[in-house]
Amino acid sequence: MEGIYNIKIPVFEGPFDLLLHLIRENKIDIYDIPIALITHQYLQYIEMMKELNLEIAGEFLVMAATLIYIKSRMLLPPDEEVPSEEQEDPRLELVHRLLEYQTFKEAALALKEREEEWMKVFPRESVSDEADAELCLFDISLFDLLSAFKRILDKAPPEIVAITKETLTVKNRMSMIMEMIEGQEAVRFEEFFKEGITRIQLIITFIALLELIRLGLLKAYQEREFGNIWIINPAEQSTVISKKTK
Repeated sequence: MEGIYNIKIPVFEGPFDLLLHLIRENKIDIYDIPIALITHQYLQYIEMMKELNLEIAGEFLVMAATLIYIKSRMLLPPDEEVPSEEQEDPRLELVHRLLEYQTFKEAALALKEREEEWMKVFPRESVSDEADAELCLFDISLFDLLSAFKRILDKAPPEIVAITKETLTVKNRMSMIMEMIEGQEAVRFEEFFKEGITRIQLIITFIALLELIRLGLLKAYQEREFGNIWIINPAEQSTVISKKTK
């Protein structure tokens, strides 16, 4: 459709990050993935990313096809001529790839933490006793934000609206968000999505938030894994934040 507003978020998360997010969110044993559930939820995220007009890399669609293929194989009756202990689990290759990816990602995060520790890019400044308490927060991924937004979007009335340059005022919404957080160190994620606004306005607000985070004007953190999300204003930040990784 001509005039559709597309936005590309330069994040380093891919389909394996989304799968690991779903496994953690559902508290699933990675060695025993309920493929029907995970495939359903994965496809829901893809549809939501399409609705938000986020540019979806090709590997997301390849993974979707892989999950559907594995699901279809698991629906087939077992080969009675092959002993049960010799029958290969269709999920096995995916599990191995997930474990391998998780290992490399954890190693990369450990190196990043060590680099930040040594470089001391943002040395702690002198602060008053009142603001001296540390706020321990987790770094957040795009899928954490999508998960939180999905809960908000699910409560909104369904609307079929094309996101066009005429209806999508991302710049105006960005200005409103910056005005809302001006003079404050942090605002709860949900506060930007007031009750009563339409589905399209929710989407506009979320895209505007993503853009502000991408530009570095705002930051997003979680209190704990799958906990409350806070949007932090670096310009007003005086509380010392102790970052953790998941």
